[in-house]
Amino acid sequence: MSTITYHEDQVLWTERLPGGHHWSARIQRGALLQLKSLGQNANVALYCVNSEDKLERYNMPDSLKGQHTAFLSTGHILASDLGRAMISIVKDDHGWNDAFCAPSTAQQIEKQFGSKTFQDARNDMHRSGKDSLLLEMAKFGLSATDLSSTLNLFSKVQPDDNGNLSYVASDNTDQVLELRFEMDCLVFLSSAPHALDNSMEYAPADVELNLFKALPLFDSDVCRDSCPQNQRAFQNNNRYYALSA
Repeated sequence: MSTITYHEDQVLWTERLPGGHHWSARIQRGALLQLKSLGQNANVALYCVNSEDKLERYNMPDSLKGQHTAFLSTGHILASDLGRAMISIVKDDHGWNDAFCAPSTAQQIEKQFGSKTFQDARNDMHRSGKDSLLLEMAKFGLSATDLSSTLNLFSKVQPDDNGNLSYVASDNTDQVLELRFEMDCLVFLSSAPHALDNSMEYAPADVELNLFKALPLFDSDVCRDSCPQNQRAFQNNNRYYALSA
């Protein structure tokens, strides 16, 4: 197992994201966000935009096409629709993060788990991934028209012979993901169940969030140098931030 670390071993802040809840923040480039699953059924839907220009956002098709993959894991980046690197995945214990499926909807959650509103259950209400993300995005002046594909961390899906996708259940307890930020981003997270999760009970795992200062890139970097397309994305970042270097 690799012993390479990508951050200074000093936590800047830590926070617990309860299962079924939502969270957002502005995270600066040069930071590293660590997510640790505290239970067996974690899912975190992630969406991000450039905090300086909200029209620049995570682009799923370009991220997958440019890196010749159907999922994102260690060595991959989240590319923007302007060809820049937004986030690098430098560590991934799970090994597969679903990029195809949209976040769960209120209709899906109610059909599968039944209705449980805030009036009924307060913070134990049943929340969907989409509604959770939109609540956080509204804090920054964004709406449903600004939400496109999400990345579903800690979740794997697989196709059958007809191309139908199904959720692969697994025990995610204590698995860690580390996301290095290459761009100043507004980040939106939802820990609601995955849209294809067929669990009988609404019990998504809590997730621990820790922020670190990232170490400077080495001469050879696991994400930048994984393919020529990623090298070009980092070159585009260098041009974008040339005056602030």
